[in-house]
Amino acid sequence: MDISALSARFHINAERVQDGKFPVFCGRVKEKRVLLVSDAVTRRFAEPLLASLKECGVDAALFCLPEEEPVADEETVARVMAAGKEYDYLLAVGSGTLNDLCKRSGFLLRKESGVYATAPSMDGYTSGVTPLIEKGFKITRDAQTASDVLMDFSVLKAAPSVMIGAGVGDILAKYCCLTDWRISRDLKGEKYNEEAASLMYNAVRACADSLPALFAGREEGVEKLMEALLISGYAMVIAGSSRPASGAEHHMSHFLEMDFLRRGERIPLHGIKVGLGTAVSLYLYHTLGRRAEFKGKDVVLREAEGLPSCEFVLDTLGKLGCPTRFSELDVSKETVRTMFFEAYKIRDRFTILALYNEEGLMKDAVEELMEKFY
Repeated sequence: MDISALSARFHINAERVQDGKFPVFCGRVKEKRVLLVSDAVTRRFAEPLLASLKECGVDAALFCLPEEEPVADEETVARVMAAGKEYDYLLAVGSGTLNDLCKRSGFLLRKESGVYATAPSMDGYTSGVTPLIEKGFKITRDAQTASDVLMDFSVLKAAPSVMIGAGVGDILAKYCCLTDWRISRDLKGEKYNEEAASLMYNAVRACADSLPALFAGREEGVEKLMEALLISGYAMVIAGSSRPASGAEHHMSHFLEMDFLRRGERIPLHGIKVGLGTAVSLYLYHTLGRRAEFKGKDVVLREAEGLPSCEFVLDTLGKLGCPTRFSELDVSKETVRTMFFEAYKIRDRFTILALYNEEGLMKDAVEELMEKFY
């Protein structure tokens, strides 16, 4: 797939480095003042990028947040906005949090933003929203969609394995997201977009097929992962919602995030929690046949045919150094048990988790889930 051509359809420049430079990006910002935004960790990528942009004649500067792991909250957004108010373009140098900070700040300042990606760790690069922590809660806010996604695959493939694993977890989740969407179409009459679903599914399959290359540290494995992460954002644009990219596994992740926020603890990477939630959803789909009967059961079983096993997901996460049980995330048994019964309420969206709870199946499945996944 030509990811650059697909990105152009959505007015995004997805550009690979060429001899250490990004000529298309440099041409786009030649007459603008560009502020690079990094943290203490990604500064080592931002400084040579800054030098490269200046060599191309770009008026650029660097603002470095002093934290190694800044938080995407109101206070940090305010700091980025203050630093960027005299500039025309905000370029995040990082992945999840820094991308979110620049997208939100650009939206509020009415300025363009983009990202130099340092890890293939999440699927929010091309989305038009961003999750922020406000008053102790995680809230989704409108954001400035990235105008440019700059990629150096020698950098991306050298990212920490656990961050690559988080990206893989976020992509393998789409198997379940798409199945959740289809059963909602079939049982609840929800609107379904075939173009968005097919685009997402093909990207997931390509990423899954390239996992051996990813495990071996080869560039083509990271390329397919990064393509799928970008396509996730495009599929959401086509669908007009997050349906192609978010289902029960994301509701479980959000439930756990709220627990970490309540306790004031550091939140594990999004894709790690989503990956574990994906394994749970797959188990629920694959064991549905031996659960009690309900209207539409045959429809759900048919839609679940061909889904990978939960063991496939757990094995993949384990090979990339990610947790394979919820207990490894420092959450209590009671929290995880409650999650199985309550997480589906986070959003009014029909999923396999909602089905198990609405049909009274979860009370019979919960001990299996606790034994297998906690």
